[in-house]
Amino acid sequence: MDLDLRKVRYFVAVAEHLNFGRAAEALHIAQPVLSRQIRALETELKVQLFDRSSKGTTLTPAGLQLLEDARPLLTQASALLRRVGVADTFTVGFMPGLIVTPAVRLLASRHPGLQVDVLRTTWEDQVEVIHDGRVDVSYVRLPVPLDGIRHVPLFDEPRVAVVPATHRLADKESVLEADLTGERRVQHTDPPGFRSVEEKLEHVAMHGGVAILPLSTATFYSREDLVHVPIEDIAPNEVALAWAEHRHTPLIAEFIEIAQQV
Repeated sequence: MDLDLRKVRYFVAVAEHLNFGRAAEALHIAQPVLSRQIRALETELKVQLFDRSSKGTTLTPAGLQLLEDARPLLTQASALLRRVGVADTFTVGFMPGLIVTPAVRLLASRHPGLQVDVLRTTWEDQVEVIHDGRVDVSYVRLPVPLDGIRHVPLFDEPRVAVVPATHRLADKESVLEADLTGERRVQHTDPPGFRSVEEKLEHVAMHGGVAILPLSTATFYSREDLVHVPIEDIAPNEVALAWAEHRHTPLIAEFIEIAQQV
C-alpha cells in the first residue's frame, strides 16, 4: 500500500488542533474536503484515527501511534524533496534570540503558494540541519564548521556576561574581560556538555560562574535570578546566513538578498 503523504499531513494538522475547522483553516482547505481525506486515510489504513463526539475530537490509540510516526516521516520527506530541489516549502533555521520574522514574511508575501517554515536550532545542530536538509538556509552564530557550507555575514552582536543576581559583578553597568579573571566560565562545550542554553544558565544560577552569551540570547532567556552585564572589550558575536554549498536555488538567492536588507 502506498501512503499518501498529503493525507498524512492533513492528519497531523487535525491531530495538532483536535478540531477539524481550525485544521482546515490552517491548511487553507474546506472542512468537508479535510473530513473526506481523513476518512479516506482511515479506510486505507483500516483503523479509526479519531474519536468524534459532541465533546470534541480525540486521538485513538492508533491515531496517537500514527502521530508519533508521522512527524519524522514528513520531516524526512520534506528534507528529501528539498535536497533534490522540488520542494514546495522553504525552511529557515534560526538561533534563539534572533528575529527572522520580517525576512520570512517578506519571502512568503512574494510567493503565496510557498509554505515558509522556521526551525529553531541550537549551538550543536545549527550546521547539521543544513547538511541533512532540514532547512534551506540557517541563521548561524559564527564560528561554525564551514566544510560544505557557504555563508554571508549579516551583523555583529555584543556579548554579555550572565551571572547570578547575587554575584559581585551583578550591579556593574559594564565590565572588562579582565574583571572575569578567576571566574569559571560555563560553556556549552564543558564536559559532559550542556545540551541547551537553559542547562547552561541553570548551572550558573546553582553553582555560580559566568556564562558569556550574545545579547539577544541572554535577553531571550532572561530570568529573575540572573543578570547580564555588557563586556566592553570582548569581540562581538557574528551572525551569518548559511546554506549548503551544493545548493544555490533561486529561492535561496532571493532569501539571502532579503536577509541582507531587512
